[in-house]
Parts: sequence; structure tokens; C-alpha cells
Amino acid sequence: MSKKIIINIVLLFALVLAISCQNDDHSFGDLSAPANLKITAEIIGKTAAAPNGDGSGMVKFTAKGDNTVSYKYAFSDGTSENSPSGIFTKRFTKTGLNKYTVTVIASGRGGVATNITTEVEVLSNFRDDEAVQLLTDGTSKKWYWSASEPGHLGVGQNNGDATKNYFPNYYSAGVWEKAASPASSCLYDNVLTFSKDGDALKFELDNGGSTFFNAAFASVAGGSSPSDICLAYNATGKKTVSLSPSESVVMANPNHATQTRGTTMSFSDGGFMGYYIGQNSYEILSITANRMVVRAVMGGDPSLAWYHIFTTVKPSQAPPAEYTKLVWFDEFNTDGAPDPAKWTYDLGKGDSGWGNNEKQNYTNSATNVIVQGGSLKITAKKEASGGADYSSARLKTDGKFKFTYGKVEIKAKLPIGVGTWPAIWMLGSNYATKPWPACGEIDIMEHVGKNQNVILSTLHYPGHSGGDGNTGSKTIANVSTEFHVYKTVWSPASVQTFADDVLIHSVPNDGTLPFNSDFFLILNVAMGGNLGGIIDPAFTQSSMEVDYVRVYQ
Repeated sequence: MSKKIIINIVLLFALVLAISCQNDDHSFGDLSAPANLKITAEIIGKTAAAPNGDGSGMVKFTAKGDNTVSYKYAFSDGTSENSPSGIFTKRFTKTGLNKYTVTVIASGRGGVATNITTEVEVLSNFRDDEAVQLLTDGTSKKWYWSASEPGHLGVGQNNGDATKNYFPNYYSAGVWEKAASPASSCLYDNVLTFSKDGDALKFELDNGGSTFFNAAFASVAGGSSPSDICLAYNATGKKTVSLSPSESVVMANPNHATQTRGTTMSFSDGGFMGYYIGQNSYEILSITANRMVVRAVMGGDPSLAWYHIFTTVKPSQAPPAEYTKLVWFDEFNTDGAPDPAKWTYDLGKGDSGWGNNEKQNYTNSATNVIVQGGSLKITAKKEASGGADYSSARLKTDGKFKFTYGKVEIKAKLPIGVGTWPAIWMLGSNYATKPWPACGEIDIMEHVGKNQNVILSTLHYPGHSGGDGNTGSKTIANVSTEFHVYKTVWSPASVQTFADDVLIHSVPNDGTLPFNSDFFLILNVAMGGNLGGIIDPAFTQSSMEVDYVRVYQ
């Protein structure tokens, strides 16, 4: 080949390459930076009398600019948000009147960017100091997936059906379910840390380098899967947590006060609580010092809500305690007075009404307590009795039967009427030497007529006495017209309570708590008091009927 031909070939190749590069450059279009960028801020509820808004902390921002493809907002409270349209409504949650710096970054073609900054001063009245304290203990606290608890991960419907939209009615994970496969076991490696940084609430997720992804979002980690899967994904870095009033469908339920706390946590910079569902806002349904239940609407699918349960005591995958040997029982098959070999009574009004300002006098009269037709009946009546306006009964196994650890099952139908307060509970038998709450109290079931069908379960111990008990609740249908089985499973690892196998409450147990020695059983119906409240003047009488009491070890 001649030298001239070679030179011509090289020139031709260079010309083709130059044309190709010109075409590639043309594909970017106009690379001019965004121009004429403007931002407006509409403070929600602003009036002449309220220039800083209505206290919601809500501000609607609108950004516009020439040559702009998308916008990003960065706020001085540590949060940021992408907004392709330039329109974004932000809720500022720091309590009081505060001034914030707002920066808008406008991006053009090819990534060329321009920014503009403004300031807003807005009023926010919302706060949930108790939630912050419970989340952080005032400094910092670690949380873990409550893997040993049924339903620690679940999903349900997100619509206006008030009978089903507040719990995972579609799916609930079994105990340690995700540990069975390497594709999902990384979920239980999560350590969630909430901390206080001055006035700010912070959050950090340590996921060990691997995140459990909902299949719909596997592409976020560069993967794909027909089912949920663990994928390498870095989730480190502190996020700022903003608290705001919940606006979920649950809040519209008639009984929403027993179904949700009504506080929403929003995490900055795409933060999430261990399971990736394309969402960074979580509604707190309930929270105690060591247990938290949250609800989050799935990103991209508003018909679904996911539920997570966390605990502050890292669960152990030891086999769960199995209590199957029946060691004590009363089937109430013999009519007459309760079996004196098994039951005794608390009598009278007690000091200060048993400490709860209750309105009844406890008796052992057959009109208040009797075994009849296969059931024990404890009847509260409106009548003069022992200096009180009501009579009732309180049975206990104190001095007859006590035990440490086991499963207790009580099948019962509850009284009805505003002011009634039936309880099925246990008290530490060392109450004489370790006065309450040091002796410990396990309330398997409490119900108050003013909140019909809401079952409460509470543990009392030092630091959690009276109204500060470690409590949980669930709405259970027809508790006063049908029998239900109320149960506790009490082990060295935890104290769990159920109604018809629906978990009401779960508290991790350890050597620092008083739930590691003998307890005895108590059944009673109180009237009024601190929890029962005002009694309906029309109340005459109503009974708690108990079909059986069984204790297994």
C-alpha cells in the first residue's frame, strides 16, 4: 500500500471520528447554565394577624428558571429534597418561630447547575418530647428488629377501611422468619441508633453493608429480583429526623387514638428504617421505653402500608420457650362458691380505694361472685356496700398457688358499661417484702367500658408505676358479647400477652426486672377509678364471666 493511500485512510478515519464527536456533543443540546432562577415561598396559613403561618410549619416553595431540567431544595435544618417540577411543600418541625435558609439548586442539560438562596421565617407548634425521650433516652439509644416477636415485619392495606387499615392484615412475618434464608437474613443485622444533637433528633442505620430490599426497589442497589432480597448498599451517615403530625388514613378512624400515636418521623437524605420500601417517612403507632411499632406507606404503591416492630434488647435466636405441661387449672364446673383450695379474696374498699380511687366494695357474697353453669361470674352491682356505692369481687391465688415462668390462658367474656374496669392480672408474691412496684405486676388484660373493645396489657415495675406503665393495646371485637382467650407467655427472655393469639404487648425480660420470681393470679371487676373513669349513672350491674383458667409450664 502506498504512503499516500495510508495518509488518506488516516484522514478519512479522523474525519469520521470528528463527525461522530460532533453528533455526541449535539445530543446534549444547549449546555447553557440555568438562568433567571427565581423562588417564591408561600407560608401556609399566613394572614395579617399571623404573618408566620398557622403553626403547622408548612411552606409551599415554587422555583422557576430558564434552561432548567430539575430542581433540588436544601434546607438549613439538615434536610433536602429533589423536585423535578420545582414545586415542593415542606413542613418545618422545630418548635417555635424559626428562620431557615433555603437553597435551590437548578440543574440544566449535561449537569450544569445554578443556585439561589432565600430565607423564610415560620411558626411550628407541633412537638412530641415524650417520643424523643423514648427514642433516645435523652442521649442515644440503639434499636433492633424484634425478630423473636410474630409480626415484626408485615404489610396491610392503606385505605379508608377503619377495620383493617391499622395492622398488617395481608402478611405478618413469623418469629425469625427472615433468618431462614441468606437472601433475607441481613435484615436482622440492622442497628438503628436515635440520638439527640442539641435540639436536633438524629438517626443512623448500621446495616452491616447489606440492605434488605423490597423487590420493586432492587434497582436502587443495582440489582434485580422477583422477590425481596439482600443487596450490598451503603446506608451509613447520620440523618436528621423531623417529627410532624400524622396525616395517614389511620388518623381518620373513629378509634385512631388507640391505634396510632399520631406522630410521623421523616428522615433526611433518603434515610430509612432497615427495610427498603422507597419511603423515608414513618408513622409511630406506639412506643414505649423498649418497644416501637411504626407504619409506612410503600413508595410508588399507596395501596400498601408496611409495619415494623423494634426493640431495644437485641433478640437472641434461642428456641422459644415451650410451655405445654398443664400444672394448675380451674374449669369452674362445680356450681357454688369458687373452690377454696384454689382461690381466696381481697375484701373491702382498701386503703384509698385500692390505690386507684375506685368506687366499689369487694365482697365474697354469692351476688358478687359465684360459679354457675360452667363459668365463674364476677358481678359488679350498683348498691350500697361497705360504705361504697357499688359492690364487686376480687379473687386471687395468693397463698394457694404461685409460679415462675409459664403460659397462662384465661377464657373470658367481659362486662359492659361505662365505668366498668375488669382485669386479669398477676402480682409478685414477694409484695410484702418488696412493695409495689418493686414486686412487679403483669396485667394480662384490662378493659374499660368508656373504650369498648380496646384491650390493654401493661407491665408495672420500678420506673413504670401508675400511669407510666409499659403498656400496649389492641382493638378486639365483641369482648363483652363473646368469649375470648387472654394469654401471657412469660419466660426469662420476654413477657408477651395475647388476645385470641393476636399479640397485644411484648416486653423483653432480663435480670434487672422483677419478672423472674413467683407471681400469683388475680381476677376482679373494679368500678370507676383512675382508669375506669366516670361511671354511667344508668349502670345497674354487669359481669365478667370466666370459662377457665389454665397455667402451663
